[in-house]
Amino acid sequence: MVSEAAPTTKDCTGLMAFWADIDAEYVLRYQQWHNCEHIPERVSIPGFIEGRRYRALNGHPTFLMIYDTETTAVLSSDAYMAALNAPTPWTCEALTHFRKPTRDTFTRIAVAGQNSPRTAASYITSLRFDLSDEEAGEVEYAGRWIQAAAKLDHVERVRLYKVDAAIGNMATNERKVHGGGPGKQRYLVLIEESLPPKAADHTVISRADAAIGGNALPQRENEVCEQFWLEFARRK
Repeated sequence: MVSEAAPTTKDCTGLMAFWADIDAEYVLRYQQWHNCEHIPERVSIPGFIEGRRYRALNGHPTFLMIYDTETTAVLSSDAYMAALNAPTPWTCEALTHFRKPTRDTFTRIAVAGQNSPRTAASYITSLRFDLSDEEAGEVEYAGRWIQAAAKLDHVERVRLYKVDAAIGNMATNERKVHGGGPGKQRYLVLIEESLPPKAADHTVISRADAAIGGNALPQRENEVCEQFWLEFARRK
């Protein structure tokens, strides 16, 4: 797949992330739609900076689609709402082939590593979780944990997000078609990597835990860790 990503100095604190499987017989058509119509359309919306699609190294969900925005407020802007409520015919067709969709909007609360990489990372680890102690946990993960993770070999950037439930729960015409809603977890870590992560034991996560004495961390709950490789990216 083509990856198209020009340098940018924009610092993006908003994120929309969408995990989904796609009907096997529709995958090629889905990729064509997403590359040629959907991502370009979304990135053209004011405040949208980059769209990416990643594919699972193994297992499910098969695809992770993410959009970086200047702020989380962009994800409830009039321009974006207009697009969500007037999907194109091709979008309406494509969304009927989404299976087990989860769509969340997030606000970034911490970042470590390259703040504005020149190209989209070739690999990404997605870690969704809750915290047993949110107040203390946010401090630890936004500070020591992501700093430790960003220092690991082949890690380019680590971002920590917290879900924005009010925006994520907004009803739209697109949502009526795909049926996906917010996930169960309140936090998301994205670890961007230059080489494939070791899928068997989520090494990058366990190594970050160990680097700061994982037993002393507030406990992660409802944890879901997945790894993906880059299929397509486009920036303004």
